[in-house]
Amino acid sequence: MVTTSTEHDERVAEAAARLRLVIVRTARRMRQEAGGELSPTLVAALASIDRLGPLTPSELADVERIKRPTATRVAAALEREGLITRATDPSDGRASLLSLSPEGRALMKRLRKRKNAYLQKRIRPMEEEEIEALERTAEILERMLEDPS
Repeated sequence: MVTTSTEHDERVAEAAARLRLVIVRTARRMRQEAGGELSPTLVAALASIDRLGPLTPSELADVERIKRPTATRVAAALEREGLITRATDPSDGRASLLSLSPEGRALMKRLRKRKNAYLQKRIRPMEEEEIEALERTAEILERMLEDPS
């Protein structure tokens, strides 16, 4: 079957809307399953520091796409909770580097374990073909996220 450009664009728009909704709902459900120990903003920042750290507050702002003052407040909240440590940047004595503390690392491990358990519980009863489809979907989504556009 040959589709027109308009039909293709309509299909893309419908797929995007449906995908957006299912991603948002899945993310919300995983946050609920993980427990509300921290706000989603703090968890996201903590995960970025874990994955990419140590980071300066400016780098954290860039990664999280938030303003520098907001990143400073987020870092201060994480530091108050004992989840990150702050050290002087050896290449720039005026800047600080944010790293996960042992408590922050343990919290991230606990949150990831709970979220993974939620997904495993949902995936376990699926047929092999459905699991393969999810694996392929994950690959496609990863590729979408890597595209800088």
